[in-house]
Amino acid sequence: MNKYSRYVSVVTASILMLLTTGCWSSNEIEDVSVYVGLGLDAANESRFEREINKQGATYPKRKVLTATVQIVPPITGKSEKQGGSSSSLPSKAYLNEQLTGDSLIQIFRQFSLRRDRPLIGHHLKVIVVSSELTKRYSLEQILDFILRDNDIRPSCLVVVSHRSALEALSSTEPGEIPAFYLMGLVDNRYRSNKILPPMSLIKLDSTMQSGESFLLQNVVTAESEHKFSGAAIFKGNTKKFIGELSQYDLEGLSWIMEDVKGGALKTYAHKTGHTVIYEPKNSHSTIIPKVQGDEISFHIKIRSEGRLIEDWSFPEKPSSGKYIKEMQQAFEEEARKQIQQVLDKMQHVYHVDVGGFGDQIRIKYPKLWKKVEKDWDETFSHIPITYEVDMKITDFGSSTD
Repeated sequence: MNKYSRYVSVVTASILMLLTTGCWSSNEIEDVSVYVGLGLDAANESRFEREINKQGATYPKRKVLTATVQIVPPITGKSEKQGGSSSSLPSKAYLNEQLTGDSLIQIFRQFSLRRDRPLIGHHLKVIVVSSELTKRYSLEQILDFILRDNDIRPSCLVVVSHRSALEALSSTEPGEIPAFYLMGLVDNRYRSNKILPPMSLIKLDSTMQSGESFLLQNVVTAESEHKFSGAAIFKGNTKKFIGELSQYDLEGLSWIMEDVKGGALKTYAHKTGHTVIYEPKNSHSTIIPKVQGDEISFHIKIRSEGRLIEDWSFPEKPSSGKYIKEMQQAFEEEARKQIQQVLDKMQHVYHVDVGGFGDQIRIKYPKLWKKVEKDWDETFSHIPITYEVDMKITDFGSSTD
């Protein structure tokens, strides 16, 4: 290598070093508090807050909401504390700390008065909002600061807790971090059609801006254990919680929205009453809008192929073509029950379209959509909807019976 070539190599390397300095101006991970979960509840001051308030350690505020930050502490020799308690919690992989007020950013800044490491939201995984809080205030109000703050990652998951968000972010399982646990449940969608497509923060923002009614996955908690169960319904014009769909309802909705990734459809044989299970492997649905003048109707076509995966008939397991046909009809009947129940709730109980029907009008009849868009939920509540279900049992698992 000649002198000129060596000079070029040195200059190039120097430029690359300057361009790839990474996070040279950022704080070290040991010097910050990384929070991975955020819980938002109706105001409920912790014992720590009540005690310091007696000492005058407060500021002008209203009791609107309580924020819980779930922190993953760095591994150091320093003893961490939770909720103002003087006892360390070495068995837990996380810390939950709470503060109450009427402004999220002010609450976050108040954490600077009780933690020596600043809160960093770049690794936030999940936001849990209690249904009680969303009955009182719209999600736009509750999440306004979060949606504006570029410190919080827009890909984090948003769910609703049936009870308190603090409960949903708590666990007695050694080593478990509840925020990671809740994120992991979403990955099981290919096993169950009772899990909604994940609603990220950025997706929620665009959905709210559209004015459409929508669903958020519901989390229930008992004995410090958590489970996805059904969905919370939010009205498009108010962005407030108005009710819930059950697990059974979500199964029906998944058939309508062509969102069957897995699961098990259960029915009972008409003659014997024994349990029989169908596992969908390939499903397709089409929502067909029909328009005559200003009159709108919908027809849903659903096709599914799958396997007869469990059959409790005993002592003899019938395998005739007649029996298979009977089971296909029984599965179709059960799917129709699921569909009818969720349609009834959408149209006649909550008066909302959370099944994507309006999207079909918007796409195929844009001029008509402009007329009905403003009051679509109410219009949808009176629209006739018909449906047909066709299911085929294509195999029987690995059984040789």
